Amino acid sequence: MADSVLAAISIVVEDPGSVEALNAILHDYAPCIIGRMGIPYRQRGVSFICVAADAPADRINGLCGKLGRLRGVTARAAYSSASAKKKEERDKNEE
Repeated sequence: MADSVLAAISIVVEDPGSVEALNAILHDYAPCIIGRMGIPYRQRGVSFICVAADAPADRINGLCGKLGRLRGVTARAAYSSASAKKKEERDKNEE
């Protein structure tokens, strides 16, 4: 199994018609999600969602890809360097 990494996923929702599908996707990935915060910006008709995730990088990339294919949704992940440092420490201790 691939090593788990920590990531913050930023999601911008410009099409409210995609919210139901977006929530369904997030529900499918619930075991990977630490928490989420949504901020509606009604004056501009846009919502921002930040999702904290702990999962293998390919799983996080898959989540971002599925979200990004929704109409009016953009998703990008920023990965924590803490995940890589912990892996380096584990590998060093195993030697």
